[in-house]
Amino acid sequence: MGRIVLLVAREEMLYQAHNILQEKKFRIAKMRAIKTEDAVMEARQEISQGASIIIARGLQASLIKRYTDVPVVEIVLTAQEMALLVMRARQIVGRPRPRIAVVGFKNMFCDMSYFDEIYEIELCLYYASEDSGLRQAAQAAVGNGVDLIIGGDTAVEVATAAGIPSLFLSMTEDSMRQAFATAEQVDYAMNQEKKSAAQVEALLDYSYSGIIRLDGDGRVLAVNSVMEGIIRQQEEELKGRQIQEVVPEIEAGVWQEVLEQGEERTALLEWNRVPVFVVMAPVLYDGRVDGVILTCHKTRKNTQERWDRTEDRGKGAGKERGSLPAMARFGDILQNSEAMKECVRLAKLYALSEQPVVLMGEPGTEGRMLAESIHSSSERSQGPFLDVPCGGLGEERQWSMIFGEHGAARQANGGTLFLQDVDCLASANQYHLYQMIRFRGYYGGNAGGLCRLNVRAVVTVSQPLCRLREQGRLRGDLCYLLSGLELRVPPLRERREDLEQKLEEAFRESCDRYSRYHVLTKGAKKLLEEYPWPGNLYQIESFMERLVLTAQKRSLDEIAVAKLLQSLYPQATCGGRGKAFSGCLGWQNCEGMEREGNFGFVPGCLTEKGLGEFRKEEKGLSDSSGQPEEGYMPPNWGYSALVCHEESRRIMETLFRMGGSREKTAAELGISKATLWRRMKKYGIEKG
Repeated sequence: MGRIVLLVAREEMLYQAHNILQEKKFRIAKMRAIKTEDAVMEARQEISQGASIIIARGLQASLIKRYTDVPVVEIVLTAQEMALLVMRARQIVGRPRPRIAVVGFKNMFCDMSYFDEIYEIELCLYYASEDSGLRQAAQAAVGNGVDLIIGGDTAVEVATAAGIPSLFLSMTEDSMRQAFATAEQVDYAMNQEKKSAAQVEALLDYSYSGIIRLDGDGRVLAVNSVMEGIIRQQEEELKGRQIQEVVPEIEAGVWQEVLEQGEERTALLEWNRVPVFVVMAPVLYDGRVDGVILTCHKTRKNTQERWDRTEDRGKGAGKERGSLPAMARFGDILQNSEAMKECVRLAKLYALSEQPVVLMGEPGTEGRMLAESIHSSSERSQGPFLDVPCGGLGEERQWSMIFGEHGAARQANGGTLFLQDVDCLASANQYHLYQMIRFRGYYGGNAGGLCRLNVRAVVTVSQPLCRLREQGRLRGDLCYLLSGLELRVPPLRERREDLEQKLEEAFRESCDRYSRYHVLTKGAKKLLEEYPWPGNLYQIESFMERLVLTAQKRSLDEIAVAKLLQSLYPQATCGGRGKAFSGCLGWQNCEGMEREGNFGFVPGCLTEKGLGEFRKEEKGLSDSSGQPEEGYMPPNWGYSALVCHEESRRIMETLFRMGGSREKTAAELGISKATLWRRMKKYGIEKG
């Protein structure tokens, strides 16, 4: 419930309030007598301490209402109280139909429109707009020859000086009691409105469907996170815009039927290549359209088109030889980043050549896609494309698979042979490869004669050619033969734009595949974007598959992501070679990471240096002096707490500064109270 505060100008009004509270326990948190000139300052002070409703009277109420943003309940003299004053005034004047003046602020009085007829008087009302205007109002009443003046201290003083009878504007407990009851009614209504708003927010946040809420004119009021993902725009960009601008695919006539006639309508359309079923439901109030709820339900994609495209691409690619068609083209490769754009640009140039191409990159990068794209863009695009992994095979097995009678080299004649990890070939087979590239043939086989071939080689290596040659893992003649058209495929962590797109696409594809409707929080996205992903594309795809399949909540935060990362990929230390990490969410690669696919990654909070810092923070120590920081409140540590340390600490510190008020803490952090409550629950923060 809210906090109700009473601010009045006179001490006797406080006595009345205390008497009322003895009879009935109204929820009045605080009562004070204040000066009118300090009314705004005093009210603001109470608001800062959590006041949600203020009860005041007269000019003080007007000033507080004008210069603050909390509801103000005004103490208004009841008709019964004013009737008692008027009857007493008639007795004092003692003649028929006396002229009685009422001097004060308009918001202090009830409606007295029929007092003249009921009480047989001539009632004259003199209202002031500010404190200094009370004297002028009373003097105007004197000038008009009234018989008696009813008013406060100033009005009584002016009447006494003019020799006119007066009555002090006193009040009974009725008006105070009514103000207390009104304040509680306002408080109840405010709490109901907050509950309704929280329910609507929860409905929007946790719905599996995309939702847009519109006003009666078709302007966007709110958009949930699922809808943001479908539209690819944030709520801030959409608020206030006409729905026809946001969804131009739906004709204006349809919106006219919904907004003007209150008819429900549906539509099936494709939004950013996502097929959705749209329902437009009008919100009717008093027979008119007060708003519209638009919901979007994702439908399953038809995978047949993808298979058809795959088959079309493979036509004429050497199927008669039993080879696999080259599927990828340059347009299929993620290339929003400058690094990848340059890589693809060079690859397109290399496609014009007949010389071998060397691709160097980490596991899971687009090495195969580039090889297929080079083949598809070359003059050999109508020929076969075969790939052979060289690692893990003995010398004879390598010979059989590549150079044997039914080997890949013969089957790829007229096309492209893609050899993965060519540095794993035995020295003798490296020489055969050198012969095939250099002389368009090689000696060997059962007959021991020359086998002529027209094959272009595209190979991958784990390290630069010169380093492999120095280590004795690559023959010198083959090294120099391959060293012309080298191409380094940058990992995703060096391509921020591509990484963001891949994470988004992989997450959405996993959700669509299993008809799940999940969203990633900003913290989860930040953690995913800063993780190094040594397995690149393949690792992201498998991780997202697991994340979506095992998700127990619709909204997936950084805690869920961090736990799964730790479970699937326990972080190895760098053996002293790596760099220190900065920040709980910071990830950096270790030196020498490209060597033999050796990756070393560790979050900063788990390095020895990082753990030392966090152990010190856990104890609340600001420096080596061992003195605790002022107001420090240590969280319960654990992996999740380390990941979320910054946000949880920020919430706790803000709660501490705001005296434990969730409402003020939420306002300070720029979030709703419902969102704050959910985050406090998530981080195990207790209000105390």
